[in-house]
Amino acid sequence: DRLLTLSEACKRLGVHPNTLRKWDGRGKIRVVRTVGGRRRIPESEFERLMGIVKPDISKKVVIYCRGLIS
Repeated sequence: DRLLTLSEACKRLGVHPNTLRKWDGRGKIRVVRTVGGRRRIPESEFERLMGIVKPDISKKVVIYCRGLIS
């Protein structure tokens, strides 16, 4: 899973860095800390926040269309 920097995540979400820091403190967002103590947001967490659902490629979709002949 790709890790986003705090600034990358803020730009994508359209929020201020302090907002993400507050969310981290309140447990609303999962962050990974680097050895130096910096926050990194997993891309899967970003997708969860944005409501992005990845399609389940194990399912098949069948479309049926019956045209009328005039």
